[in-house]
Amino acid sequence: GGGGGGGGWSGGGVRRGVPRDRRVQVHRSPVQEGPTDTWRESGHSQCSASCGKGSHHSVYECVSVTTQEVVDEGRCDPALKPSGPEEPCNTQPCPAFWSVSPWSPCSLSCGGGHQHRQVLCRQGYANRTVAVHPHRCRNLQRPNSTRGCPSSPCTQWQITSDWQSCSVPCGRGQRSRVVRCVVSGGGETLGETDCGGSKPPDNEECDMGPCVSGWFHSDWGSQCSVTCGLGVQRRSVLCLAADVQHTSVGQCTAPRPPDVRTCARDPCPPRAGWFTGAWSQCGVDCGDGTQARDVLCVVREGGAFTVMDPSHCVAGEKPPTLQSCRAPPCPPRWFTSAWTQCSRSCGGGEQSRGVRCGDDVGDVSAQCDDAAKPSQQRSCNAHPCSAQLDAGCTDTSHNCAVVVQARLCVYTYYRTVCCASCTLSQRRGSGRARPGAPGGQAEA
Repeated sequence: GGGGGGGGWSGGGVRRGVPRDRRVQVHRSPVQEGPTDTWRESGHSQCSASCGKGSHHSVYECVSVTTQEVVDEGRCDPALKPSGPEEPCNTQPCPAFWSVSPWSPCSLSCGGGHQHRQVLCRQGYANRTVAVHPHRCRNLQRPNSTRGCPSSPCTQWQITSDWQSCSVPCGRGQRSRVVRCVVSGGGETLGETDCGGSKPPDNEECDMGPCVSGWFHSDWGSQCSVTCGLGVQRRSVLCLAADVQHTSVGQCTAPRPPDVRTCARDPCPPRAGWFTGAWSQCGVDCGDGTQARDVLCVVREGGAFTVMDPSHCVAGEKPPTLQSCRAPPCPPRWFTSAWTQCSRSCGGGEQSRGVRCGDDVGDVSAQCDDAAKPSQQRSCNAHPCSAQLDAGCTDTSHNCAVVVQARLCVYTYYRTVCCASCTLSQRRGSGRARPGAPGGQAEA
């Protein structure tokens, strides 16, 4: 930059050009033994400022007295080296410039905001700057004094649901709700680390009161059991024990609530149906027997019943008219088996059967009345035998006595298999028994 003293500068920092009318001051050393050269002013030092008033001082160099050539400074006496005063230089004003202060903090902690700074037109003078009229910086682009500040969006904790039901119906449990971090005003969900402050609780303990055994029931069913007339509705009734994880019947002391109730629909049109009477007394005094009852097909009209032919009712829905019944156990009594076949087909034979004393379950007993014991043997086929039967006319069936009693001898088959019995029966009917046999009997 230019210096207050005018003139150009060389690389050594010493002004070489000197006005012609200015004499070079030569400072000679006194005549004495020692240095024989002298100091000569060679110019000024570089100005301390390029504008706005700086300072510089004279610069001296050691020269030979005889030749006036620059020599090593060691040949001159340092004590005699002049020290020139500081002189002002480059006193012209420096160019004006815009000065800015640091940006202020953002006006908002989140969601935008602004920053401000001071912008002044300043000019340097005498190693300091002073504020000047902005007009002096009119050729320079003025920096912005405000700007938007980058900041993260504002966030907040948002409770998005009510507390849920307690996890247990009684005792202490847990309940929860939804709490999330969202952008303020926008609703966008962020991570929990994006929200500051304490998060509202999303889980807490709940107390539903002490657990006690009691009756619990469901709602009544919406359907009636019938489409017309009177029907029933049902619901479930449970005794809930203190342990809420299990149900237990029998620990509730209060009366059990009903699980059935009547429900009314529109009156049913007249329709035949089965009407049952009361069961009769059991048909035996002891042991297993049978009961009977009347089952009628009736039509109800208002409060009156009309008995109808059974064809008016659904046969498949008819209730039973008989059922088994059990009287008190019977005491031991006599049981008999079937009679055996008669030992003779004519002329008197014998039959036998088994007689045992026992109870209803089949156990043999000795407590039966011997006086009432049934007979074990009886006579049979007492009719006399006919004489002179053909040798080939014999009975080949053991049921011939039954055949004769049932009068089946008129059929060829039975006359063949029961030839003797049928022939004798026919002869008795015609009075042709053999004469001379005592009592009308003959050996078979």
